[in-house]
Amino acid sequence: MKNWTKILIGLIILGSLGAFLGYKFIYNKPHRNFEAAKPDFVISAEDLFNEYHGDKQKAQMNYNGKVVEISGTLHKVEMADSLTIAVFVMGEGMFGDEGIRCTMLPNHAQSTITRKGQYVRIKGFVSGYNDTDIIIEKCSIVYN
Repeated sequence: MKNWTKILIGLIILGSLGAFLGYKFIYNKPHRNFEAAKPDFVISAEDLFNEYHGDKQKAQMNYNGKVVEISGTLHKVEMADSLTIAVFVMGEGMFGDEGIRCTMLPNHAQSTITRKGQYVRIKGFVSGYNDTDIIIEKCSIVYN
C-alpha cells in the first residue's frame, strides 16, 4: 500500500507542477503590442483592397497575419457595442459598402471619430478577407 501512496503523491506533484508551468508560460504569456509594432507592409488602402479584390489567394498569403500600415481617406466610423470601426469605402456591393474595416484599439477610438473624412494612416493586424471587406484588427492611428 505504501508504493501506491508514493506513486499517487508523485503524480499529484507532477500534475500540479505541469498545471503551474502551463499557466505561467502558455496561458499567461504576454500579448503582442500592435500599437508599437513595426509594420510589415506600408501600402495605400486602395492598393491593398485592389490586391485582395484582384487575386485573393496571393493577397492572403502576403498580408494575412501581418501588421500593415494603410493610408487613405477615412469615409465612415461605425460603432458596434464598445468597438469603434474605421471604414475605408472602396465601392458599393450587393450587401452595402465594400472596403477595409479597421477595429480600433480603445485608446484610439475617440481620435478616430474626429478624423472622419480626413486623410489618415492606420496600423493594424490583418485577420482576413470575407469577399467584401478586408478585416484589420488591433488598429491604431499613426501620428507622425
